[in-house]
Amino acid sequence: MNTYLKNFNAKQFLIDNSAFVTLIILIIIATILQGSTFFSVSNFINILFNNAIIGIIALGMTLIIISGGIDLSVGAASAACGLIAVWVMNTASSTLGLGTFSSIALGVIAAILTGVIMGAFNGTLIARFSIPAFIVTLGAMRIFRSLSQYFFGGGGILLGAEVRVFAQFSKYRLFDTVPLPILYWFGLAVIVGLFAKYTALGRHIYAVGSNERAANLSAVNAKRVKTLVFMISGALVAFAALVEAARIGSMNSSTSGGFYELEAIAAVIIGGTAMSGGRGRIIGTVFGTLTLGVINNTMNLMGLPSFLVGTVQGSIVILAVLLQRSVVKKEKQF
Repeated sequence: MNTYLKNFNAKQFLIDNSAFVTLIILIIIATILQGSTFFSVSNFINILFNNAIIGIIALGMTLIIISGGIDLSVGAASAACGLIAVWVMNTASSTLGLGTFSSIALGVIAAILTGVIMGAFNGTLIARFSIPAFIVTLGAMRIFRSLSQYFFGGGGILLGAEVRVFAQFSKYRLFDTVPLPILYWFGLAVIVGLFAKYTALGRHIYAVGSNERAANLSAVNAKRVKTLVFMISGALVAFAALVEAARIGSMNSSTSGGFYELEAIAAVIIGGTAMSGGRGRIIGTVFGTLTLGVINNTMNLMGLPSFLVGTVQGSIVILAVLLQRSVVKKEKQF
C-alpha cells in the first residue's frame, strides 16, 4: 500500500481518467446547484434513459475513431434503419398477414442488415479506394438522408396497431424502475469493451489506428479491419434506431437522427479517445456520454435556455482535445 502511494502520480491519474474525473466534478457541481432535485435515483435514471441511444451509437464510433477513421453518417443511417424497421413490421403484419412476433422479428433483422450494409458501403470505399473517411461519410450522410426522404416523402411512419407491442422493447421497465434501453447500453458497452481488449480483431483495430503501415507489415489486413469496424458500428447504429423507434413509436425521414453524429463524436472525444487513432477506451466513452447528459439535465433543471447546452458541451470537447494534445506532446518528449 505504501509502495503504491509513493508511486502514485496524481497528474497522470487525472490525465488517464479525465472523463471519469470530469463527470464526478459535474455531478458535484450539479448537486450543489440543484440539490436533491438532481441527486436522486429518478433523475439519474432519467439521464441514463435519455442518453442510451447516443450511448449505443458512440460505442461503434469509438471503434471507428480508434481505427483512425470517423463517421458523419450515423445520424442519417439511424433514421434509415428505423424507418425500414417500422415499414417492414407494418407491411409484414398488415399486408403479408404474418403474426406479431414474426413481423417484429423480420423488422429487427431488416434494420440490422441495413445498418451492416451501410457500414460496409462506407468501410469499403474508405479501405479499398483510400478515400478519406471524412469525405466518404459526409457523402454517405447526404445519400442516406435523401434516400430516406425520397422513399418516405420527407415524412415519417408510425408503428401499426398490430405491432405496437414492439414499443415495450424500450418502454418496459425492469422491476418497474429501470428502462430496458439502459440495460442495452451498459450490456453492449461491456461486450464491445471486452471485444476491443481481448479479441484479435480488437487489438488489430488499435494497431491500425496507431500505425497502419506498421500494422500491414505485421500481417494485419488493415483494409479488412477498417471495413469490419464500420460494419460493426452499422449494426450498433441499427440497434440504437430500433430502441428509438420503439421508444417514440415512429421514425421521421427528415428529423430522426439529427445531430447524432456530432453528439456521438463529442462523447467519444470527451471520453479520452484520440482523434488521431490508436488510443481510447469504451468505458471512457460511457463516461463521456454521461458527461453530456449531466450537462443537458442540469441546465434544464436550472431553466437555462436549451440553445446554450451546445455551447457548454462544445467547450468541454475543446478542452478534452487540448488535454489530449498535451498528453501527446509529453509522450513525444520521451
